[in-house]
Amino acid sequence: MVTLAEVARRAKVTAATVSNALHNPQKVKPATLERVMAAIRELGYRPNLTARALASGRTSTLALMLSNVTNPFYPEFVLAAEREARKRGYFLLVCNTDDDPATTRAYLEQIAGTLAAGVIVMNTDLGERELAQTARNGAAVVLCMWEHVRASRTLPCVTADFAAAGSLAAEHLSELGHRKFGALVGVGSGGPQSRRLGGFAQALAARGHPERALAVAESRDTIESGYETASALLRARPTLTSLFATNDLMAIGAMQAAADLGKRVPNDLSVVGLTDIHLAHQFRPALTTVRFPTQRIAAQTIALTLEMIEGGSAARSVYTVGEPELVVRESTGPAPVARRKSAT
Repeated sequence: MVTLAEVARRAKVTAATVSNALHNPQKVKPATLERVMAAIRELGYRPNLTARALASGRTSTLALMLSNVTNPFYPEFVLAAEREARKRGYFLLVCNTDDDPATTRAYLEQIAGTLAAGVIVMNTDLGERELAQTARNGAAVVLCMWEHVRASRTLPCVTADFAAAGSLAAEHLSELGHRKFGALVGVGSGGPQSRRLGGFAQALAARGHPERALAVAESRDTIESGYETASALLRARPTLTSLFATNDLMAIGAMQAAADLGKRVPNDLSVVGLTDIHLAHQFRPALTTVRFPTQRIAAQTIALTLEMIEGGSAARSVYTVGEPELVVRESTGPAPVARRKSAT
């Protein structure tokens, strides 16, 4: 690797002059600046960002910690966040914790405040109190897309209206004439997706559906677990005509389970997911889902992190960004007439 000292020797200047040429070019005479830049091009010099961060105590890197990079929602979020960070002159370092608290702690200890000036934490098994210690050690810490978050003076959170998302799904199914509902509730490193379920159940109650009309089962938020859980639920409750899954992966698994049980989607069973990952419209039948404003959430998260880095504090602790949106596709339809009559 070419060093700054080698560039200085080639340009016949001091190392300090090379540093100024890179970071404060207005302090360098035009002829000298041109000579330094020519040496950089000839030698193929690239700054060592890690060494610079350790030496100066400042870095242009943000860390994004997520629980499982195989979940399609996270790469889509990362893409939006990386674009926003790059526009503002920062790099984004993605840290996959694999739902392991020890890995999460190791990342925090090794990068927070040194390699990364700010840390964005998505779902994790660590609590706010433990994460707050990272903030006290000098890094800006922002929570993102936490479903269960309390107002905190130290850790702001950018999130979505999960309850409203569940309500939209319930209203859609009710308007289609469904009277018997199933729900698959995801349980991951961030805990159960219960606010989504709460919004769904409350919207059903507001429309006059009795509590017994809803059958609930918990599932890991994967296609495989959605398949297994939906299979068991549909066998136990064969008269269900609709199913809400608190994320798209489980909803896709549920549609596969319905097909293997001889149920047609949406003729026999309507299925609604939540988040609107790319796979939702690529699957067949295309999945009706509730879309989160992912790009707006990512942009707000990056902006808030940089605000904390530069200003030291956030104006308030919980930022609920945008409104969820129902996206109707092919996986939902009117309730089967015979079942609708028998339910009334």
